[in-house]
Amino acid sequence: MSDQHTDCLFCRIVRGEIPAATVYRNEYVMAFRDITPVAPEHVLIIPIKHIATLNDLTPEDEAIAGQIMLAAGHVAGILGIRESGYRFVFNNGRDALQSVFHIHGHLVGGKTMGWPPFPGIAREHG
Repeated sequence: MSDQHTDCLFCRIVRGEIPAATVYRNEYVMAFRDITPVAPEHVLIIPIKHIATLNDLTPEDEAIAGQIMLAAGHVAGILGIRESGYRFVFNNGRDALQSVFHIHGHLVGGKTMGWPPFPGIAREHG
């Protein structure tokens, strides 16, 4: 796993150094339950390869990006929310409140969603 970073939280989860409630995994992606869920179903879908932000994706990562998107529908099926609906959200960069710099999509569902997606989340800019 040369595409891993030793100090990255999600890379450590991929390697099994930190336990996670895994929902799905293949050679490209891993999906596991968020430890601070915002909905009854809240799963993070991450690439196995360390990629810090969406801006760091390259043409060589096209298969990985596609696998992340395909995993969303598959995981929604596992969770039983594929037909009722779900939201798949990426936070990219500090102003978007990306807290772990290893790309990850938040798949959330299991309830009727409102808009904006996460009301009440704000951060002062200084």
